[in-house]
Amino acid sequence: MIGEGWEFQPLQTPFWLLLFTVIVWVATGWVSYSNWERRRGKGVAALELLRFIVMGMILFTICKPEFLRTTQIEEQPEVVILTDVTRSMETRDVIMGARDVVKREGWIKSHIKTNFWESLENQAKVSVQDFGMSLTNAEMSIADGTDIYDALDSQRAKRKNLKAVLMISDGDWNYGDPPQQAAMKLGAEKIPVFTLTVGSEQAQKDLVMESVNPPKFGLLGEQISIPFKVRSFIPEPIRTQVKLTSRRGTAVSIAKPITIPAYGQVSDSIVWAPAELGDYTLTLELPIWARGKEKELIEDNNAQTFHLSVRTEKLNVLVIESYPRWEYRYLRNALTRDPGVDVSVLLLHPELGPGAGLNYIQKFPETREQLAKFDVVFLGDVGIGEKELTREQCDLLRGLVDQQGSGLVFMPGYRGRQLSFLDHPLGELIPVTYAKDKPEGLWMPSEASFKLSSRGKGHFLTMLASDEGLNEVIWKNLPGFFWCAGVERARPGSQVLATHSSMRTSSGYLPVLAIRPWGSGEVLFMGTDAAWRWRRGVEDTYHYRFWGQVVRWMAHKRKMAQGQGMRLSFSPENPKVGDEVYLQATMLDLSGGDLNNALRAELKEPGGKTRDLEFTAMEGGWGVFQARVQVGVGGAHAMTIYNPSGQQKLETEINVQKVTLEQLGQPANLQVMREIAERSGGETGGPADLNKLINAISLVAENEEIQERFRLWSNAWWGGAIVFLLAVYWVSRKILGLI
Repeated sequence: MIGEGWEFQPLQTPFWLLLFTVIVWVATGWVSYSNWERRRGKGVAALELLRFIVMGMILFTICKPEFLRTTQIEEQPEVVILTDVTRSMETRDVIMGARDVVKREGWIKSHIKTNFWESLENQAKVSVQDFGMSLTNAEMSIADGTDIYDALDSQRAKRKNLKAVLMISDGDWNYGDPPQQAAMKLGAEKIPVFTLTVGSEQAQKDLVMESVNPPKFGLLGEQISIPFKVRSFIPEPIRTQVKLTSRRGTAVSIAKPITIPAYGQVSDSIVWAPAELGDYTLTLELPIWARGKEKELIEDNNAQTFHLSVRTEKLNVLVIESYPRWEYRYLRNALTRDPGVDVSVLLLHPELGPGAGLNYIQKFPETREQLAKFDVVFLGDVGIGEKELTREQCDLLRGLVDQQGSGLVFMPGYRGRQLSFLDHPLGELIPVTYAKDKPEGLWMPSEASFKLSSRGKGHFLTMLASDEGLNEVIWKNLPGFFWCAGVERARPGSQVLATHSSMRTSSGYLPVLAIRPWGSGEVLFMGTDAAWRWRRGVEDTYHYRFWGQVVRWMAHKRKMAQGQGMRLSFSPENPKVGDEVYLQATMLDLSGGDLNNALRAELKEPGGKTRDLEFTAMEGGWGVFQARVQVGVGGAHAMTIYNPSGQQKLETEINVQKVTLEQLGQPANLQVMREIAERSGGETGGPADLNKLINAISLVAENEEIQERFRLWSNAWWGGAIVFLLAVYWVSRKILGLI
């Protein structure tokens, strides 16, 4: 329906000006008539009429005339009610009465049955729509995540006459863009969002085993470290324990006490030393919290189950030393007696030449292929020089760590020969900075001891006991040392596990035990040669255990998967849905001619879908190929890697963990709901404010009138027409000879 008409705005013009225009208009008419009376003629009459019209137009313009067109929208306005149907809405924390507490979704369903929006239907078209996860597939359903941005923005895009949105949710968004951005878009189009927050602002009392990240496999005789994260929603510190148990097969039962701060979280690890080979199904769990009649809200999130394979692998270790120090002798014995280690020893004695005997080799491995078989290399008090290592051999050691993923242990001595590595790229791998003015190290008159750092107290390498408390006691009582390497500080990216008990530098306590990742491998620095003294009174208990853990930890990546002529490592070891997995395949035969040819792979997802991958060769001639793949589905992914031009082939599985976006027991996010309402021009409230929000929506849902105003007084064409008529009037006077 359309209405039209003229409007004037005399109130915006002073009265004296209006009176003046009337007087001028009357005077103009009198003057025009007088001129016509005096001169008589058609030309004069037309000219005077033109002057009267032009003056009338000018006076009409002074009154600010506006042409108003009013259009009544006949299309019915729309109101959308969005209801959250995700799993977080299953939290039971909505109070319905003195004692009745229901689930968030239960409150919504009970009110939808009452048609609480009935009063709006007389003036608007009301639609009720569920929302949740925007990206749904075979792996994800609408209840698996909350994308508030998509829920709001999609309504703005598909509804032409949308007037208001009522969103009923707990505000727990965990997917997509920030919902405030969608609210701002709606606000710019004058579409307010009214938010009703369902749920308590306080988290319900609950303990949660949030995550467990075990390794893909473990080696027999190795201590396996299983990291975990626990969160508490209880307003007081909780002393409890985590327990590792097995569902079937060999019995496993290990407990570790932990203390969780109020409303806090704990990231820790539990250490397990498997006694038998096999595939284990393990469960890491927290006991159900209860105090009197109180009990935690959810009991099924206190445990996580995972699979871990325990197998045996023969690890190849190379020890390079100059003088046969006591530490070298006991280390060689420890590795020789370890059934899981095959040790080779290169003793570059400065006076006697290479050592000979059981497990001794006479020269450094000559080729990449000979060196590539070693999983770990120990570098003692040797350096670059005559009868020692050459620069080319140091290049091979660096490539072994960088590309082959092997471990390298620096064990300096009082000769200070490792300082010669500082002029070679191999020196960049050392986790610490040596003091160049103290090549012979530091001798102490009294015994010093190892002091575990905060990282070292729970690290796998320093766990000489399964219990952290007992482990710290053991380290404090271990026999100490009288000599250590001269060190200034730890390098960036290094983790210091143990320091000197008393000696400090400008950067803090002197690092004695430090680790550092480098390329595909790991590097360790042991700043004293007195670990053999740990045997005092206990024989090989701690000395053998420590070096056995070092070797297995450093070789772990190289043993993840092995097939015909190649091995595979990948990171992260426990990928989650959405992660990008970095794959590194290594050819075992480095003497072949196809080290630069691309490898191919087929990845089969749990649903049966297959994907083709191509590995590209890294430079350096180490037979290393890399690829990356993003995993979007949880479960076991079967991977087959093959060489199109050779016989090499590897088959393995990559287990991808499904990410749980929706958590029960989380508090409602009132801040997000409030910001959505504020940025869109709406209002917010809780369950008790439902009627108030409906009344507010009814005020903005009324059908609108669209008014279009044509302001004649400010129109350029109107002004141009007046000027043109004035010009015609003036020229005509000239032609008629009236001037």
